[in-house]
Amino acid sequence: MKNAAARLDMLHGPIWNKLPRFALPVAATAILEQLFNASDVAIVGNFTAASERTAAVAAVGANSAIIGLVVNLFIGIALGANVVIANAIGAGRPQEVQKAVHTSVLVSVLGGVLVALVGQLVAAPLLSLLNVPADVLPLALLYLRIYLAGMPVILLYNFQAAIFRSVGETKIPLMALATSGVLNVLLNLFFVAVLHRSVDGVAIATVISNAVSALLLFRRLCRTDREIRLDPRQLRIDGAVLRRILRIGLPAGVQSAVFALSNIVVQAAINSLGTVVMAASSAAFNIEIITYDILNSFSQACTTFVGQNYGARQIDRCKRTFWLSLAEGAVALAIAIVLILSFGRPLLSLFNRDPEVIATGYIRLMMIMISHSFSLLYEVMSGYLRGFGISLAPAVLTMLGVCGVRIAWIRFVFPTSPSFRTIMIAYPVSLSITALLVLGALLVYRPSRRFAAKVA
Repeated sequence: MKNAAARLDMLHGPIWNKLPRFALPVAATAILEQLFNASDVAIVGNFTAASERTAAVAAVGANSAIIGLVVNLFIGIALGANVVIANAIGAGRPQEVQKAVHTSVLVSVLGGVLVALVGQLVAAPLLSLLNVPADVLPLALLYLRIYLAGMPVILLYNFQAAIFRSVGETKIPLMALATSGVLNVLLNLFFVAVLHRSVDGVAIATVISNAVSALLLFRRLCRTDREIRLDPRQLRIDGAVLRRILRIGLPAGVQSAVFALSNIVVQAAINSLGTVVMAASSAAFNIEIITYDILNSFSQACTTFVGQNYGARQIDRCKRTFWLSLAEGAVALAIAIVLILSFGRPLLSLFNRDPEVIATGYIRLMMIMISHSFSLLYEVMSGYLRGFGISLAPAVLTMLGVCGVRIAWIRFVFPTSPSFRTIMIAYPVSLSITALLVLGALLVYRPSRRFAAKVA
């Protein structure tokens, strides 16, 4: 009874106090994941041989856009599974929930194996396209190959986390990640500080820790008494359910992947400015992602709450969820931005103590913090639409607004003033345009009116 009382009921009662209960553990999970990933940068930046520290930090950072492209594609598909399961729970269809759970888990493993195999073939050409400097390329390639080999367990963790979140169980993925993350830091120190390895040591530590988090969630999913319980003997792909997952998740995944593709174009421009700028950008990215994780957690909360309530045909609760997600997300984001800008330079020094790296990294932090207010707007609006199963429109508009503008900016504006600040201006410009485009989609679709009419 105590366990049942602690469960998050998205269909009844007040919403305002439940959104943070869902969103904050999601944000904490993503932030912890990023902090543990940042430990890769921090440890190679402080414990590798002095002669190759900057190159090692740059090598890890040079891979962030490629890794983001692959992982975000499948996280988007996992979001589709989240919505399908949430809709089925709200509508009271337990058999569909079971089919979606087992389909999602199997798809994550098979997808991870495919990415791991193909990734080994394309790793070198991708890094070459990024204009990675010759002194960084061997280390960057080594890190990427090892990381890609771990994709089956990385994707399995993310899909299982999405399954738990569909029923409001956001603390379970957090606890699994916290456990494996501590292991990741310890292994990083062991491989680099004790065994004197470089980027290969932190990459191996990352794969091992992700395998632990995936196994912890798998074990919990097999033992839960919720409707999402997993039976390994029932693992199979249901065609109809997979099509619904892909209809919602694939546009979101492609959106995230193309988003990462635009970042690859930006990263190539950053790389052209030299190793110091690469190291500064890498260090700043590991800090700025915290604010994105916070705003994105409220977008995920909006999607899941709307998904369940739409399944239950409670349209008024869907509208209240949208406005509360915006308001509460704005408060949380503002607090995070103030803290990061106040302590930005000391935080950057954790990754690299070079004064030039710190000064350049702080330029990126300031520009990205300005940009994330626009990110909150379009992410929550997109999350709201996806809760109703509307995924293609926000995905296309985001690709146009974010990717189109950034690629055009690097192609036409950057050559006229090839500086790091010029590159960074692309972020607020592209994100503000995207927010306006997604707002237009929201006004055109008006899902609360459209679906309310269907219910009536």
